[in-house]
Amino acid sequence: MSDSASLSSDSDGDEQQKLESSKAAEAEHSGLTRFLSAAFYACSSFLITVVNKTVLTSFRFPSYMCLGIGQMITTLVVLYTAKMSKRVQFQDFDRSILLKIFPLPLLYVGNHITGLASTKKLSLPMFTVLRKFTILMTMILEVHLLRKTFPKNLVYSVLIIVLGAIVAASSDLAFDVESYTFILLNDAFTAANNVYTKKKLGIEGLGKYGVLFYNALIIVIPILLASVFTGDLHKAIAFEDWVKATFIFCFLMSCIMGFVLMYSVVLCSYYNSALTTTVVGAIKNVAVAYIGIFVGGDYLFSWTNILGLTICMSGGLVYSYLTFKNKTSGSDGGEKQQLQIHIVQDSPRKFTAN
Repeated sequence: MSDSASLSSDSDGDEQQKLESSKAAEAEHSGLTRFLSAAFYACSSFLITVVNKTVLTSFRFPSYMCLGIGQMITTLVVLYTAKMSKRVQFQDFDRSILLKIFPLPLLYVGNHITGLASTKKLSLPMFTVLRKFTILMTMILEVHLLRKTFPKNLVYSVLIIVLGAIVAASSDLAFDVESYTFILLNDAFTAANNVYTKKKLGIEGLGKYGVLFYNALIIVIPILLASVFTGDLHKAIAFEDWVKATFIFCFLMSCIMGFVLMYSVVLCSYYNSALTTTVVGAIKNVAVAYIGIFVGGDYLFSWTNILGLTICMSGGLVYSYLTFKNKTSGSDGGEKQQLQIHIVQDSPRKFTAN
């Protein structure tokens, strides 16, 4: 029993040391570097949302799965070419890769497919409003997986964001169970993907580019086979607008932006926390939601929805401001006002009981 407790205690100590090392490495990055990586992610996320919406809704492309395949193939080609030309470096493939990167491929494919599906089925404003629940989910996951605590003002701003999202969604005149299921699943996959990406970036041999490359490599073949069996690939090949230059341009832009977005997420997670990466998505949503009212043609106007959007976006801006302010001012001053949201530490007795 005592040996079991000792092993468990050592394991906890190693895990805690890794978390502290990650926080220390994060603190070493300059404020400008963190901000630029966040801004890069915000711009990339905004652009791909608009491009995907154009391809899937305006052109009515029938297969979001094949669009995702195109984005992953682009990622593989770009990174493999860069590796062969010695511009980037990451570990060659071997059996250890699967263990190192798991469960990121599963989370990534879930995030990718549900994200494209929800983009197609929801109007842009409602898509961005419901995406706000990702922030709350990320906070919960960081509490459980990374044992983090958060200042009271950040917790309150999250509650404001969720309140605004609920108000906006309550007036959704185009409510659809399938659409809401996809977007909430996308929220969960995104939150888990951001948190686990932050954890995997510190693994020796992978790095930013290895995480991107092997994520795409592991999942592209299963998704391609799935598209064949479901008939998605046939629908995509038979799509009539392949002869239109404007559609081809938008499709290629979506593929390129898919790679850019994946890279920007990893880069932002590398220089910031997983929570900050999620917060940046909220900043991007300010522009996307209001532009979507006038662009896309599938928004049903409602004053209640506008009110919810405003509450939601206001909370998102405050949340974003407080997050970056806490980053630049340091964690020491914020610890006095932290709300203790954390897991109760397990005592050695609980481990020996097992």
